[in-house]
Amino acid sequence: MCIRRSDVLINMPSGSAIGFRGNPKMVTGWHVLKVEGYSRTKGLSGNGIKSSTFTVGGHRWYIRYFPGGFGSRSSDWVGVDLNLQHPADSGNVLTRFKFSIVDQAGEKVYPPYNLIDERILEIIRTFSSKTVSQGKACFIARRELESSYLKDDSFKIRCDVTVIKEIHAVDTTVEPVTVPPPDLHRHLGDLLNSQVGGDIVFEVDGQLFTAHRYVLAARSSVFMAELFGPLKEKTASHVRIDDMKAMVFKAMLHFIYTDFLPDMEEDEKTVMSQHLLVAADRYNLERLKLICEDILRKRINTDIVATTLVLAEQHSCFGLKNECFKFLMSPGNLKTVMESDSYQYLKNSCPSLLDEMITKIAP
Repeated sequence: MCIRRSDVLINMPSGSAIGFRGNPKMVTGWHVLKVEGYSRTKGLSGNGIKSSTFTVGGHRWYIRYFPGGFGSRSSDWVGVDLNLQHPADSGNVLTRFKFSIVDQAGEKVYPPYNLIDERILEIIRTFSSKTVSQGKACFIARRELESSYLKDDSFKIRCDVTVIKEIHAVDTTVEPVTVPPPDLHRHLGDLLNSQVGGDIVFEVDGQLFTAHRYVLAARSSVFMAELFGPLKEKTASHVRIDDMKAMVFKAMLHFIYTDFLPDMEEDEKTVMSQHLLVAADRYNLERLKLICEDILRKRINTDIVATTLVLAEQHSCFGLKNECFKFLMSPGNLKTVMESDSYQYLKNSCPSLLDEMITKIAP
């Protein structure tokens, strides 16, 4: 018997439903297509069977049902697709859609949305005059459809369509905020200069310096032990420091609070760096010690090389020590130093260092 497409009861008024929901930017609608007499459609192939049209987002749509799939490779499947009617009048239509099987109560039963995120199954396409048909899908295996979803030789396909009416590009660039450089050092420097909250006074070379024991302890393990350890300074509010010049202690305090050396004249930088190196080693201020060592390495000359070499030896500045030796390897430099008073200072302060120097620079 020859089956005509018009003999298959598809999308009759009693088996159709259209619904809408939306917002100003997109409109969503759905259409339910009831396929009655499924067994009579199994032999049909070709361009599929069209549903009646429905409107979503101001555009006319229809579904095509392919009972034999889309060809020999999908003949065991039931296929569906979505089509735009009169595409030449519509321009480009951005659409999101998906297909489902619904039961008699209109509830979606396939695909199993309780196991799969419904959004994964959505198809996003742009319809135009060149692409009137989109979203061809081998929707469901015929065996599964017949065993699980047919009722009285019929089933219902629901197509949810969302038309995205407007797309506005939103500039998500975040305007950079101009962040000022760190200024903790400035605030701590102001705290030192103002003496506000000071809880300890140091007497150095006849001058008094007010400071904050917690700041000192945080920066120096030696101050931590002296001010909070089992030493007499733990409870003392007045501490005397010998063997250090007041200007050196003041410069060291400035560094402790600000992490920078204070401004100083160029001609006093070398001598101050020598004194600060000794102070830094005494209070375990490693960064200050390295800064002073670097300054002295760049300023080695015949006037200071001997005293600098002694400092390097006494305070374990091995890099500075090697730079002094390299400087003395020049015969002219060595001759000038040996004729100076600083050479005698070197002999008296570190005789073993003199022997090491001779060994290193001897030809």
